[in-house]
Amino acid sequence: MKITWKKQSKGNNRKRSLPALSNLPFEDEEAEQATSTMEAKVEEEGKTLDSSDGPSTQQLADSFQAQGDKLAEGGKYREALGKWETALTLMPGKAVLHEQKAQVLLEIGDAWNALKAASRATELEPSWAEAWITLGRAQLNFGEPDIAIKSFDRALAIKPNSEEAQDDRKSALHLVKRRKLLHSSGLSDTENRFVVSDKTESS
Repeated sequence: MKITWKKQSKGNNRKRSLPALSNLPFEDEEAEQATSTMEAKVEEEGKTLDSSDGPSTQQLADSFQAQGDKLAEGGKYREALGKWETALTLMPGKAVLHEQKAQVLLEIGDAWNALKAASRATELEPSWAEAWITLGRAQLNFGEPDIAIKSFDRALAIKPNSEEAQDDRKSALHLVKRRKLLHSSGLSDTENRFVVSDKTESS
């Protein structure tokens, strides 16, 4: 089956001419001057606008955050990230958004960006235990259990009864012990790679 465009009637084949336009910006210096004066007026008016004319930046950021929260709860992580990125553009100093972003990035397997977002959350709110827990998890997923233990310790210093921090710290310690065991069985002190060797057992 071949699909083609319908042919128009022969009477409509005439080409239309464009009317002559005058005062185009590239033809006239006056247009450039008019544009610059209009931009100056817009800047002056922008300075005098009230925040009562529309929603505030805080309200917009909260709205985007709420939309992102709903999307994340529904498992739509990438869409949630988009909403949170918009909210972060409006309110870049909101630690909760950075921490939520880090959690979702961990869910989708982006450990590096999760690490950056969680680090930013701890910079903004150094006394927030959940941010330190998320940072520790990001560090674990990035393959840094030693540093993760320090983050979990910070969380436990802030919130000593946090079961999440205690459990995650135990997991990190377990990984460190396993790494030491692997290092002692197949690595020398001067090499950073595992050595595969043939060991024969006597029977």
